[in-house]
Amino acid sequence: MLVGYARVSTADQKLDRQLDALREAGCERIFEDVASGAKAERPGLDRMLDTLREGDVVVIMKLSRLGRSLRHLVELVDDFRERGVGFRSLTEGFDTTTAGGRFVFSVMAAMAEFERELIVERTRSGLAAARARGRVGGRKPVMTPRTVRMAAALMADRRNTVGEIAEELGVSRRTLYRYVEPDGIMTERGQAMVGREPPADGS
Repeated sequence: MLVGYARVSTADQKLDRQLDALREAGCERIFEDVASGAKAERPGLDRMLDTLREGDVVVIMKLSRLGRSLRHLVELVDDFRERGVGFRSLTEGFDTTTAGGRFVFSVMAAMAEFERELIVERTRSGLAAARARGRVGGRKPVMTPRTVRMAAALMADRRNTVGEIAEELGVSRRTLYRYVEPDGIMTERGQAMVGREPPADGS
C-alpha cells in the first residue's frame, strides 16, 4: 500500500498542494502534520510509523517534508528498509524500491555519517587545542552558531555525556538543551541560531 505523509510548518500554510500530489500518486492513506521541521513531536508521523507494514511504500512530496535533518531522514529511511517498507519522494524522484534509489540512499547515508564524523573530529581537535592554550573554565553567556553545531555533533555521539559536552563548551546543561536535543537534533532555537550564521564567503 502507498502511504502518504504531508507536513507544513505553520497553520497559515496549506497542505492542499502536497495532498493533491500524494493522492495523484495513488496513496491510499495520508498522514498530516502542522509542525516546524525542527520539532521532534509530530503526531501524524508517529501514527504513520505505527501503522506501516512490510510491503508498504511511504510517499512524500519533498524530502524536506519528512526529516528534521539529513541524519534524521537517513535514520527514518533506514528504519523503513529494515521493516521492508519502501520510500519515495515525488519531487526529487527518490525511490528505494528501485536499485538506483537504494544506491542513492546508501551514498546519502555515507555522506551524512562522513559529515558528522568530520564535525566531531574538528570539534575535539579544537577543544583539545583550547585546553592546551589554557582556555578552560568560565561559562559563556550564550551559544553561538559554531558551538550549536559542535554540540549537535557531540551529542549525536553516544560516547559523550551531556555533562562532558556542557563542560567542554563552557555552558550549562540547561543552556545546552535549549539548543540541542539529547539525540543531537537541533531544537527550533538551535536551528534559528545556525540559520543566522553569515555565509562563509561573506555574501
